[in-house]
Parts: sequence; structure tokens; C-alpha cells
Amino acid sequence: MGIDLDSHHVRSSHRKAPKSDNVYLKLLVKLYRFLARRTDSKFNKTVLRRLFMSRINRPPMSLSRIASVAANKHSGKDHANKTVVIIGTVTDDNRLLVVPNMSIAALRFTATARARITDAGGECLTMDQLALRAPTGTNTLLLRGPKNAREAVKHFGFGPHTNKKPYVESKGRKFERARGRRRSRGFKV
Repeated sequence: MGIDLDSHHVRSSHRKAPKSDNVYLKLLVKLYRFLARRTDSKFNKTVLRRLFMSRINRPPMSLSRIASVAANKHSGKDHANKTVVIIGTVTDDNRLLVVPNMSIAALRFTATARARITDAGGECLTMDQLALRAPTGTNTLLLRGPKNAREAVKHFGFGPHTNKKPYVESKGRKFERARGRRRSRGFKV
């Protein structure tokens, strides 16, 4: 037996377990690892992969965004009795005046989001409750939040003409308004 020179020291960069030491998350991983192995469901494999993800890759999702996807007038009939599944946090949005009656399963809910969902006649499920109710993910709608909505993402991308947001001490006349920003000071990008 020789050494595989092409893939020597090459390891998969995908996570095989979560980095977190949260015991509840580890129990969920144990449950969905079993379901992903023993059922022929792509839903369970996707949920397991998302449980491994870092918090940046599990962005929160607001009630208004969930309502706009799950309970809007165009696709409302298609998603009528489906359970919305979010591998992340469900947050409240006070711009949403009327919360529709929805059944949502998520890793966690903020207190106000949980209160508004239950007051509207909906229900907040944990992921293990969802596993009992829909072991193969039937009649569910798997959503995820906006990953690039973080403030930090606005600053990414080096170079001119990239419209990246500068890290500025303050926004005013004296800050980042010289060469490269006005015609009278050499050039304007």
C-alpha cells in the first residue's frame, strides 16, 4: 500500500459536528443524525447540516419575513397548514401589525415573538417536537434568514467602485471627503 499523494493531508472542511458545547443542541444532533440515517428524507439531512453551522450561518428571522413568505396572498394557499421550520432564532418585528396564525418550529424564539405567535392562535414548536410530529419533514416549509444582512458585511470587498462602507469615525464634512471624493481635490471616484 502506498500513500495517496493527491489527497494526502486533504481533509473535508465541512463540519461533522457542531462546535458548540450546548447539551440541548448535541441532543438534537443525536436525534437528527438518527433520522437522517434511518429515513430517506432530504429534509432531515438538511436540518442536520444546519444544526452544525456557526451562528453567523444561522441568521435570525423576523416574524414579518416569515409572514411574508408563509402567509402572503399569492402562496398563502400552498403554505396554509404547513409548519414553518427555521434552524435559528425567530425574532419579533413591531412593524408587523397583525401576526397571522402560524405554526413555527425553531431552535429558539425571543420572548415577544413567542408571545405574539401564541396570542394569534399559532404555536411555537421545539425541534424535538417537530421530529415527533413530522419525522420526515412532511408538510413543512424550511426557511432561513438573510445571511448578508449583518452590518459587518457592508464593509467587505476591497477596492474602488465596490460601494463598500468605510469604517469612519463620524459622518460629516471633515471625514473622508478629500482626495478621491471630490473633483476639486484631485479626482473623484
